[in-house]
Amino acid sequence: MTENYTALYEEHKKLGASFTDFGGWQMPLKYGSELAEHKAVRNSAGIFDLSHMGEVWVTGPDAATFLDYALAGKISAIAVGKAKYSLICNQEGGIIDDLIVYRRGDEKFLVVPNAGNAKVVAEALAQRAANFDVDVEDVSAETSLIAVQGPKAEGILLRLVPAAQHELVTGLKYYAAVEVSFLVGGAERSLLLARTGYTGEDGFEIFVENDDATALWQSIVAIADEGELTPCGLASRDSLRLEAGMPLYGNELSLQGDPFAAGLGPVVALSKEGDFVGKAALAAKKESGAGASAGRKLVGLKGLGRRAGRGHYPVLKDGNVVGEVTSGQPSPTLGYPVAMAYVDVACAEPGTALDIDLRGKAEPFEVVALPFYKRSK
Repeated sequence: MTENYTALYEEHKKLGASFTDFGGWQMPLKYGSELAEHKAVRNSAGIFDLSHMGEVWVTGPDAATFLDYALAGKISAIAVGKAKYSLICNQEGGIIDDLIVYRRGDEKFLVVPNAGNAKVVAEALAQRAANFDVDVEDVSAETSLIAVQGPKAEGILLRLVPAAQHELVTGLKYYAAVEVSFLVGGAERSLLLARTGYTGEDGFEIFVENDDATALWQSIVAIADEGELTPCGLASRDSLRLEAGMPLYGNELSLQGDPFAAGLGPVVALSKEGDFVGKAALAAKKESGAGASAGRKLVGLKGLGRRAGRGHYPVLKDGNVVGEVTSGQPSPTLGYPVAMAYVDVACAEPGTALDIDLRGKAEPFEVVALPFYKRSK
């Protein structure tokens, strides 16, 4: 696989990052202690490089109608300035990717797929656009994405924004985006700021051209008080999103899975007018009781002991295999092991006692409602 490097790679090297391959990208796994990075986001703020994510602009008179056809959600219902979590599925109802769609105008949308799927999603959108008056432009290679997450994120970013625009930041709702002027390396830059994230905390994601990415990162780090902002890698991002009960493509979501088993039934707009890719298959899956009365369902598991389950470990009920772990580790915030797993629907009720087979030893867990962690507003 070809190794890709973000525009911030040299910056991460300077900070002493340990790197890992993720979706073909060399990304910082951690800079020091992943536990310290996790706790920084929960208690103060963390800064992440998310430039491995994709960015695809969809513009033109048919943009909203096209995205209603190409994606599982009702994208035409998004108000300008708002965003929506959605899925792109194949004709069989398998999940190609989960993504966020930002509506930037009546005929202008930004689709943000996951790193390893960015090229596949861009190609699928281009193919599906054949009968629509739209332009699909993949700008992933030219775009960087920096996230600042945590309770102090807003206060830090306000120091880089002119006072006259502070209300644009403070008034920005969750799953919304706005163009804001940032002081980057001594010059003002108009950048797209979104109140979105993957940590379970308040926070922001900033879209910036590659040429300005390093200056923006350095400006954010420089403006923060000592100990207020911590560079964070993928390890802490994974533990944060797991506590928040957020699915990861390749773990909880896949082509072999379906939205209903994953608890994402509300994301699928079967009632929207017209056809969309995968509609017939998804309707049949829902009719068959997928995730409700048939098959398996994604659940949260709380460890009653100290040992954590990991991906692909079997889940047991009375010694019989009833499921499989998709993600699991000790929760730094809660102090006990947590996991997400697909289990038989008969075993999915909160309070159900289950075991995870930890290399031949049954470790007790209990089914709990997701998310494991919810920030206090």
